[in-house]
Amino acid sequence: MTQRRRLRSSFIYLANAVGDLRGNWGVLALVLAPLVLVAALCLMPDAINLQYQLVSHFGTGVHSVAYMPVQEPYPLPSPTADRPPIGFWTVTALHVVSVLITLFVNLVVMCTLERIQAGPRKGSQTDEAVAIYRRAFVLTPSFFWVVLLQVIAIAVGTMLLVIPIVLVFLWLMLMHYSLVFDLRLLVAPAGLVVIWVYFSQYALVFDRMTGWHALLHSRDLVRGRYFKVAMRIVVFLAVWSGYNSWAGAAFVLTSLIIGPVAAMTDSVSSIIFILDFLTVAVAFATSAYFTAAGVRFYQDLNAPASEDISIARGMAPLPTAPLTQAGA
Repeated sequence: MTQRRRLRSSFIYLANAVGDLRGNWGVLALVLAPLVLVAALCLMPDAINLQYQLVSHFGTGVHSVAYMPVQEPYPLPSPTADRPPIGFWTVTALHVVSVLITLFVNLVVMCTLERIQAGPRKGSQTDEAVAIYRRAFVLTPSFFWVVLLQVIAIAVGTMLLVIPIVLVFLWLMLMHYSLVFDLRLLVAPAGLVVIWVYFSQYALVFDRMTGWHALLHSRDLVRGRYFKVAMRIVVFLAVWSGYNSWAGAAFVLTSLIIGPVAAMTDSVSSIIFILDFLTVAVAFATSAYFTAAGVRFYQDLNAPASEDISIARGMAPLPTAPLTQAGA
């Protein structure tokens, strides 16, 4: 049986991600900038609605008290008084677009890391960005097919895990136990299945595996060391969600402070867009960082220990260099 690589600490993978991206921040920023702009525009209606609610509750409107005869009917509030300026269906459609853009960001980042690990290349940063996008567009149909298969596999796997739980609940209810099934219990089975298919997208970009082959390859990588892999992925996701939570909290806090001021100075739209753009930029930058850590993790899982003995000594494989340097 082929010996597998020793898995390193989660924080070592995160540190190696910094090394992978060091010297290539310019290319990464150039690649992500258009996607950040489009995603910020998609989320702009949410920010406008939020600011509208803030101004409605804490704005500068004048409230007056009036006296009226008892015989007169009390004026009813207008049905559109609390309606947000941008409708539900418009916001929902833009949410779908923003989700697709976020998925495409993962693909673009992996294509960027693929070129970084290939070694120094000729040309300017603009040429590299164009090459990265060309590669990403070629993989887009296969990428979204793999994402769809991941969703199907997670849904089916979750149902298979939940059915026994539901049957147990029904049996206990028939035995006259007073129990309530909480839908949040579905999160744990779904999380168990996510680990099995987590590396499918990496298999597509780095090993040219498409469709079910990518999902099966991810399953094979996890088999036999599920809890070690799951622990590292949970750390990745926990730290990533922490970064994004801080960014989201900063946006809301800044909105509370600046929102009324922006309303008084008639500069709501520009300030909202700047805050929205910065929040999306932070989210995509952290996503790129943790994707880089996931690439290192995938490559450690994918290769036998005999190919790189230095892993056991804590040395980082696959040295990288700035993309803008000339090739040998």
